[in-house]
Amino acid sequence: MAEATLTLAEEMDFAALLEASFASEPERGDVITGTILAVDYHGLIVDVGLKRDGIVPRRDLEKVGQDPNSFRAGSEIDVIVVRLEDEDDNLILSVSQAQQSEDWKRAEEMMEKEGIWEGIVADANKGGLIVPFGNLRGFVPASHVVDLPRNISEDDRKSYMVTLIGKTVSVKVIEVNRKRRRLVFSQRDAQRGRREARKELLLGELKEGETRKGVVSGLRDFGAFVDLGGADGLIHISELAWHRVKHPKEVLNVGDEVEVYILRLDGEGKRIGLSLKRLQKNPWARAEEMYHVGQLVEGVVSRVAQFGAFVSLDPGIEALLHGSQLADPPPPDPTVMVHEGQHLLLRVISIEPDRQRLGLSLKEVTGEERERWLEKRAALSAAAVEAESGEAEADPVQ
Repeated sequence: MAEATLTLAEEMDFAALLEASFASEPERGDVITGTILAVDYHGLIVDVGLKRDGIVPRRDLEKVGQDPNSFRAGSEIDVIVVRLEDEDDNLILSVSQAQQSEDWKRAEEMMEKEGIWEGIVADANKGGLIVPFGNLRGFVPASHVVDLPRNISEDDRKSYMVTLIGKTVSVKVIEVNRKRRRLVFSQRDAQRGRREARKELLLGELKEGETRKGVVSGLRDFGAFVDLGGADGLIHISELAWHRVKHPKEVLNVGDEVEVYILRLDGEGKRIGLSLKRLQKNPWARAEEMYHVGQLVEGVVSRVAQFGAFVSLDPGIEALLHGSQLADPPPPDPTVMVHEGQHLLLRVISIEPDRQRLGLSLKEVTGEERERWLEKRAALSAAAVEAESGEAEADPVQ
């Protein structure tokens, strides 16, 4: 019995037929380019290169705001396979979903490139904002909305969201999920991205040692942030003034316009270090003119440490009162004798302006000197009270 064999030509024909058979069987979700054969009230009839034509229902076109009569026979159109057959054995196609498919691709590309896009808020609720993206509806969660007041009630939050309807917002795509039909935007990330871009540009323009004007944008325990025109620089608390500052609010308020000194630029870390005190006169430059060893001075204790206390002197000089200079013998704990905010009469025992050091002593002040100082303070205090009382009598409350 002879074995059946296929010639090379027959094998190639068989492969071509097999490939064609696969190509002729579309799957649900496939995007196909077809040619419009006819337009009628019910929708479009489209040739998609199969044994049977496909139908785009009128209601599908209306989803994207299009009238069937706006299409012309012979025109090419992108469609997506929705159903392989309906009850009448029709291949059901969708123009709206094909257009949405392009929008999904665009959203995925935008998320990958971390691009910023501008859209118009179409609707809002307490959960966030609805921003159309082509034929899709994107969502900006409330936590990603810029300038949303914190700790407000749900009703107030919804009212705030409603005020944004119709406004143009810049957003970044942070989630694309076709299966769950989720497209999530972030206005907060877009703003951060823009600020970072502006910061890079600004870092290229700034030079260490120059001065710039800016607006105080925030206060923290460790310093103050200053907006230099789209990018923030930091004035560390030690650079706010020549004297010791406990908190930046003692020197600045949010919204203040200030002139700052560009202290450091870190292009790699994208940090801008600023200074306020470098534009002020250094009080240590006049220290030798104002003070001399043996001089009696009045100061206020600014802080107490284990080894002694720091004392503020005019004009912005912080001097050291070492524990050994408190008394003889020195107390085991400086807080036994001095406390923060206390006014003291002290004697200057050393001056080192180049090292910004000035040493004080409490034990070198004699009892007689201290008594005279206390009497003088008491007299000044009484005079101040009397003057205040006189002003009150001269301007009685009507």
